[in-house]
Amino acid sequence: MRQKIKPLFYTLFFSFIIFVSCKSTKPTDQNLVKSSTENSNLTTKQTWQYKDFQTDSIPGISLDKWYLQNKKKPKNKKLIIAVIDTQIDLKHEDLQGIIWTNTKEIPNNGIDDDHNGYIDDINGWSFTGTKSGAYVVWNRYEYVRIVEKWGPLFKDKTESQIDPKDIYKFREYQRASKVYNEKIKYYGNWYKSLQHSVAIYPLIKDTLKYYFPKENYTYNQLDSMYKKYKINDKTYRQMRNDNDKDLAALIKYMMVNLDVGEKTFEDVKDKETQLDSVLNKNLNINYNERLSIADNPEILEKGYGNNKISNTIEGIRTIQDHNTMVSGILAANRYNNKGIRGMTDAKIMPLNISPSGDEHDKDIAMAVRYAVDNGAKVINMSFGKEFSMHRDWVIDAFKYAEKHNVLLVHSAGNDSEDLDKNITFPNDLNYDETTEIGDNFITVGSITQNFGAGLVSEFSNYGKQNVDLFAPGEDIYTTGAGNRYKFDSGTSFSAPMVSGTAALIWMYYPNLNVKEVKQIILDSGTSYTIDVLLPGTTDKKVPFSQLSKTGKVLNVYNAMQLAEKISKQKR
Repeated sequence: MRQKIKPLFYTLFFSFIIFVSCKSTKPTDQNLVKSSTENSNLTTKQTWQYKDFQTDSIPGISLDKWYLQNKKKPKNKKLIIAVIDTQIDLKHEDLQGIIWTNTKEIPNNGIDDDHNGYIDDINGWSFTGTKSGAYVVWNRYEYVRIVEKWGPLFKDKTESQIDPKDIYKFREYQRASKVYNEKIKYYGNWYKSLQHSVAIYPLIKDTLKYYFPKENYTYNQLDSMYKKYKINDKTYRQMRNDNDKDLAALIKYMMVNLDVGEKTFEDVKDKETQLDSVLNKNLNINYNERLSIADNPEILEKGYGNNKISNTIEGIRTIQDHNTMVSGILAANRYNNKGIRGMTDAKIMPLNISPSGDEHDKDIAMAVRYAVDNGAKVINMSFGKEFSMHRDWVIDAFKYAEKHNVLLVHSAGNDSEDLDKNITFPNDLNYDETTEIGDNFITVGSITQNFGAGLVSEFSNYGKQNVDLFAPGEDIYTTGAGNRYKFDSGTSFSAPMVSGTAALIWMYYPNLNVKEVKQIILDSGTSYTIDVLLPGTTDKKVPFSQLSKTGKVLNVYNAMQLAEKISKQKR
């Protein structure tokens, strides 16, 4: 589901987006904004998610309303939110002073001073850190790992030949094999097309330069020129396959390039490079991303990885800023008159597990256990995948978190799918896919600022049983890597709205337990009795109440009111 924001690719022939993991949905250069100097100048467009529906006619979470009326001081000023995600920009101006510090560890002395199993973990840990001090950029997809690992056990066998205790694995292997074969074919054809585009691009440019000496042509101009040749898409595709260099075909090539944002040869070449990595790393059965980490992926263990949680490591070209965006929503400095205002004054514990591709269950489980053992009260998980090879490890880690009164918040994903029918991971379900394993897990879908039929984000996953509630996740203005600010979209940004709310509840009412905090968040949401477009459709409407367990949108103001009431009852 790629919720975490993995690289986004556009096909040559279709303008749809592939979500390579939580990813967010619209991380374009046009959305980047230079550092603002006064966060008091933030516009409604930049802060819509914090507005109140009754006051502002915007279906936000009523955070501003709560802050305006709150006169109390928090009882717990040291609350920690663990963000299990990508690398983070530790140098960002709006994240200064909000990163968790392990005061029991002496920096850079090469000793595990606090005996927690991790050396020099001053601000968190990178479970994808390498022995050389860098971090892994590419992971295989989980279905590729399943095909590689379970293939020798199940290939060419029928279910009647399988030991009953291995039936679950056998069925998952069959499902993974099907997906793997489909993706290999799909990406292989796409890559072949890109290679042809790279080869023919100079000829296209030279040919069009004859008609447009200044190369100032637009899509509409090319379209008019193309129509003179009365060539349809089927003919175009045939000529592409035949390497035809007919003028009309060349025009069509450039039109397609412009349509998907490939304005220069460098754009086309860059997409070819990205697809090469998908085929040779993400989808390569023989690629082993763990070699540079030098751990044993078949056992749970402490200490592997490194303490390099920053995304500014010298020599690493790929800059991952997903954690930076999520952390800004949660806790960007509210008082420095710069950039944005985070939801809370909590500290952020960055834990890295998310390269491009799918997260390892080992890393998920160990990151959750690290967060719990080192004091995190809330764990934000804005990532997801279609398969889980070591599901039991993750289930045990989630139960460990519940035992220690820690809340887990997870993004629903960006595939416009019904999670009651298409299970994704991680989740809070047992192997029967119906029984919940605990009371400390919340799954969050995304809404827009448009009240009415378009309330639910068209990309958001949903589910009457497996999505708990919705929160703003579209056109969210937040911190970005490189000391920037940006608009972005995805359920990745809905999850921290809920995580931030849980943190606020515990900061002011620390006597509440995790089950109570979860129920407060679910019970206090805003109900909207309207019909909305079913995500992924343009004409099918359903009651908003049918898209999640609660049928509600997060409401911070209501949650804090209810938390106060329940907290007083416990005294």
